[in-house]
Amino acid sequence: MAALAPAVAAVRNAVRRSLGAAEPRLDPGDVVLVACSGGADSLALAVAARFVTHRMRVRCGLVTVDHGLQDGSADRAARLAGWAREREFAPVDVRSVTVSGPGGPEASARDARYAALVASAKAHRAALVLLGHTRDDQAETVLLALTRGSGPRGLSGMPPQRAWHGVTFVRPLLDVSRAVTRLACEADGLTWWEDPHNSDPAYARSRLRPVVDALGERVVDNLARTARLVAADTEYLDELAADALEKALDGPAALSVAELERLPGPVRTRVLHAWARRLGVPGGLLSHRHVAALDALVTDWHGQGPAALPGGVSIARSAGRLRHDH
Repeated sequence: MAALAPAVAAVRNAVRRSLGAAEPRLDPGDVVLVACSGGADSLALAVAARFVTHRMRVRCGLVTVDHGLQDGSADRAARLAGWAREREFAPVDVRSVTVSGPGGPEASARDARYAALVASAKAHRAALVLLGHTRDDQAETVLLALTRGSGPRGLSGMPPQRAWHGVTFVRPLLDVSRAVTRLACEADGLTWWEDPHNSDPAYARSRLRPVVDALGERVVDNLARTARLVAADTEYLDELAADALEKALDGPAALSVAELERLPGPVRTRVLHAWARRLGVPGGLLSHRHVAALDALVTDWHGQGPAALPGGVSIARSAGRLRHDH
């Protein structure tokens, strides 16, 4: 019996650990969907997930999203679906999307992809959707956050697990390098697809990829570890802020300035951010500048006018409260 290739073992072990720690807990008969583009990362993930879930008596399906951005994308999606059926993935789902909307092509494609994955998961009653982001992707995410001046939330990178629109997404490969997924595919005799967008300088992440490659494995590992450490601190501060928000609420659309003044700055700004979201401000448009304007109503009050937030939301200070100025 041939020895198991170390790269294959590494990917399987990562999937096994991730599924064991995931919430909700998996029971026999549950469905797990692997989001697969046909690239090396998601192919290695798919094969490993099929192996691991079979032993858990959990059904493993595959969903691929055709963004329609390149010639032949529909044929590639169909071939990938055929491969998945031959490997006994079930269900196998191909979702076609139209990429349009605000935020540029990267953001629009991401939004369309996640909407398709959510729809597929709900259609097949999947307990989890697995995503193939690797340690290298995590390092790129941290560097992107640095270049954009993001705060701790951006530097936290991608979480191992996230619930979105009622669907739980899990990233088993955040501690596995991109090189290992390619070695795993080679060991399994798999031919993967290289997305030309990954080397297209029109995309910010693509411009960073050569930088990440040049940094070397040790620096990439340090960046990924930084994301984990910052994420833990951010989670704790978010929990403090959630409690503080409930105490500061003064009616359905007001906050007590006295309660806000008692809070440390990092907690207070999180409270203001969460409150703005609760009032209907779109999270993707709520920037540091907007939260700073709200904070100034508390810490630098000199009779200034309302703070204007995205979505037509206006916040004013009066009678010791921050109020949603309808």
